[in-house]
Amino acid sequence: MNAASPAGRVPLARLLRALSWPEWRHHAARQASAVVAVLLGVALAFSVQLINASALAEFGAAVRNVNGEPDLSLRAAAGSGFDESLYARVAAHPQVELASPVIELDSYALDAGGRRRPLRILGIDALVAPRLSPALRPQPADEADRLAVLDPQAVFLNPAARRALGLDAAAPATPGERARGASAPRASGPPAADREGAPPSPAPASDGAPRVRLQTGLSLVELRVAGDCAAPGAPLALMDIAGAQAAFGRLGQLTRLDLRLAPGADRERVLRELALPVAVRATTPADAEQRLSNVSRAYRVNLTVLALVALFTGAFLVFSVLSLSVAKRQPQFALLGVLGLGARERMQLVLAESALVGALGSVLGLAAGTGLALLALRWLGGDLGGGYFPGGATPALRWSAGAAALYGALGVAAALVGGWLPARAAQRLQPAQALKGLGEAAHASGRAWIGPALMAAGALLALAPPIRGLALAAYASVALLLLGGIAWVPAGVGLLLRAVPARAGRRGRPEWLLAVERARHVRASATVAVAGVVASLSLAVALTVMVASFRDAVSRWLDSVLPADLYVRTASAADGRADTAWLPPEFVRAASALPGVAHAETLRALAIPLDPARPAPVLIARPLARPEQALPLVGALRPAGPGERAAYVSEAMAELYGAKPGSLLTLPLPGPDGARPIAFRVRGVWRDYARQFGAVAIDAADFRDLTGDTRVNDLALTLAEGADLAGLQRRLRALAPDPELLEFAPAHEIRRASLRIFDRSFAVTYWLQAVAIAIGLFGIAASFSAQVLARRKEFGLLAHLGFTRAQVLAIVAGEGAAWTAAGALLGLALGLAVSVVLVHVVNPQSFHWTMELRLPAGRLAALAAAVVLAGTATAAIAARRALSRDAVLAVKEDW
Repeated sequence: MNAASPAGRVPLARLLRALSWPEWRHHAARQASAVVAVLLGVALAFSVQLINASALAEFGAAVRNVNGEPDLSLRAAAGSGFDESLYARVAAHPQVELASPVIELDSYALDAGGRRRPLRILGIDALVAPRLSPALRPQPADEADRLAVLDPQAVFLNPAARRALGLDAAAPATPGERARGASAPRASGPPAADREGAPPSPAPASDGAPRVRLQTGLSLVELRVAGDCAAPGAPLALMDIAGAQAAFGRLGQLTRLDLRLAPGADRERVLRELALPVAVRATTPADAEQRLSNVSRAYRVNLTVLALVALFTGAFLVFSVLSLSVAKRQPQFALLGVLGLGARERMQLVLAESALVGALGSVLGLAAGTGLALLALRWLGGDLGGGYFPGGATPALRWSAGAAALYGALGVAAALVGGWLPARAAQRLQPAQALKGLGEAAHASGRAWIGPALMAAGALLALAPPIRGLALAAYASVALLLLGGIAWVPAGVGLLLRAVPARAGRRGRPEWLLAVERARHVRASATVAVAGVVASLSLAVALTVMVASFRDAVSRWLDSVLPADLYVRTASAADGRADTAWLPPEFVRAASALPGVAHAETLRALAIPLDPARPAPVLIARPLARPEQALPLVGALRPAGPGERAAYVSEAMAELYGAKPGSLLTLPLPGPDGARPIAFRVRGVWRDYARQFGAVAIDAADFRDLTGDTRVNDLALTLAEGADLAGLQRRLRALAPDPELLEFAPAHEIRRASLRIFDRSFAVTYWLQAVAIAIGLFGIAASFSAQVLARRKEFGLLAHLGFTRAQVLAIVAGEGAAWTAAGALLGLALGLAVSVVLVHVVNPQSFHWTMELRLPAGRLAALAAAVVLAGTATAAIAARRALSRDAVLAVKEDW
């Protein structure tokens, strides 16, 4: 029957199905491995997308509920707030329909075990605030007075705060909240409930209402829990605004005014007529949402890119599996070609199998990604432990059909990309040669320029600036470098193998000659065998170099910023609570004069909002008589002019706000009458790996002169020789109004803990390296298995010519060693190129800090050697099929 005739198409299609189904049935394990590769890639990428979207939606909704929906918010330009007299003037404006005054603070509350828990406090006018935000309506308890909302000694807790403080037995804390709570700052020593004379908190009052103790400085203020509020999100306490001002030393101050304008009011005209003081800036709800998004944007984008790497390596596994599949079915494809199946139809058949692998992997990956997202949100929170979002609330999963369709399509696309070259191999198959078992002839590449061109384009893209604050061009540069390096594999292998001596074959080692010459001249096959090694090893090398460089930079930075022996604080100055948890000046003076203290340095830190759409940078006031010794400077110092005050900015400040050395930087510093703009001359730039969004260091004496603020957040003590550390800590506790609020940390403990956190944060990269290497080795195994099947007659002929089993095995193992060694060298070179982009482009553009490139030579050499040894062993194992009797008998097929 003529297979090309219409009558012959139906039997041919049935034959096609009959020949394809056994391949899937008998080699299901290999096909399943390709499905799993796509599954993992889609699952990781989709779960990261779901986590990011859920976290932003949850915390964005919480911010909207707490802030309400004002038309405008007037906020303090510095942490101290602004004079409350502005409230009367704003509320009296004819175009302002409603004005709600707010005091917002971040502090700590003691739970039932005496442990400190982060707590946000809002002091509000309970008769006005709920009209802008119903979630801020205090709900008095049944037994409480109806006027408790006006009681300055009463607080109202949201559900998250009740769980965190142990007041809601019916709603236990989630595992994510417990994990976050366990990391909350805590005084050294046993829980307060276990210490002599320290009652547990909260304690019930005589009226039966529980009490909660809130931290202000080194003291605690005790308030009555009078009811609840429905505000979602992180732990929150509402209280009367007058009570908040009195309890936290903010008499006569506000931090926020929320405004609802009259219908038809012109916002810009209202602001002009109000003539706001410099201590106040106007923001909109959109600014708050943009600021929340910017907090974790770079972190989220990097997570997404890392997740998509799994799809990239998954495409190579599909490539390897389908290459082996096509090699196994060469006789079938040849028979179909003789029967009339054209080259185009053969290619479509393999692409259809790729699409099926991608579809199955994508469907399963979407389901697995949903499960991973649920677990991650439950156990790690919406920022995956990155610490970008406040509080311990666990976001609800927000499933998106559009995102599922997008990542499902990416999985199918990755599988099709992986199946393209095997499909082309099936298309180029010569039926007559294949029926004789001679395999596919080597096809020399006519486009050797593609690889160098792609790599050159990648190098040029690495020079491009960030796009909207994201290193998108740098990510594209990495992708082009990888693709270009893989495309250059055949030519690169040829160049490297030219240097391999072939004289051993002339001295009685013909198997060495055959292995090297075939590796040299059949370079097209190297694309299949070596591409996976190059891709996986280059990614592993790049990640290894990046992590090693970053860790070395952080280690040296810690040595620079931790010069003292003992650090004393009552809370971290980096978590937004520096204005409610501080060391009073009398404590600092007394501590500096204690026996055993040789030298004491202070540090004051507070947030200074400069851009409503960005997280606020941190102002650091510390002694800077010798900035070159106190700060890890980058570059030379610029001189300050006569009468000018000096400032030293972090790399993030220089990048985000253009504060270059020699320029003037205006900072809103708090004062008795509100914030005042003060100009500073930027003398230099310093490295700061603790504050991604910028930091400015000024001399502590300048800060006190300009602000009158004598509070301290950190006290660094250098001990005299032979001083008793434990005794000094006891004397320091005796100086504090509430000694259990002090925290102590020797420099070596801070350093060790910081590096331990760093290693834990980057542990996932080691798993990614292992997965990448495993995929590369599987590609070698699949490639050599395919070649063994295609070369059965060749090996049979060698056996008839007198080659022993060991010699045939040595030929294939030698080819594997030659190709894998060449691939390892190419992978090392490509990985180093990618690491340069990651260290010098991606990190500065994403996180605004720089570091030196460090090459862990021993680790890289061990990595490359392990790949070469594993690749050689994998090729030898695959070659065992060549030693079977079938290979010898296959020669008879041409007789």
